[in-house]
Amino acid sequence: MPRNTKAIQQLPPATLGVLQKLGADLAVARLRRKESLRTWAKRLGVSLSTLQRLEAGDASVSIGVVAAALWLINRDGELGHLAAPEHDQGALDLNVRQAVELGQARAQASAEARLRAAALTSEQG
Repeated sequence: MPRNTKAIQQLPPATLGVLQKLGADLAVARLRRKESLRTWAKRLGVSLSTLQRLEAGDASVSIGVVAAALWLINRDGELGHLAAPEHDQGALDLNVRQAVELGQARAQASAEARLRAAALTSEQG
């Protein structure tokens, strides 16, 4: 029986759509290879109902089953790139914002230091 966790319940509709497309694409890959549900499930090491849930895009199917299905169609290498830091736009945007803020803070500190130095020079002169 699939687990309906809070994380799964909170998935955005777009993400659920992507999972459904992935499941449908895996079903097409199976059919193009002329494999039955029963044979494919056996090759994956899962029950027939788990394979049907996978092909339906059920979000509660484990990532291990998804990885195994991708391995069967020689696409498991793609998994290593899904969350690669160099493609994490949110983190990249944050890094840029932090760098800009740091640059602004340093410019401010430098300007304040120059003003203090100028004030000391004028007091001494």
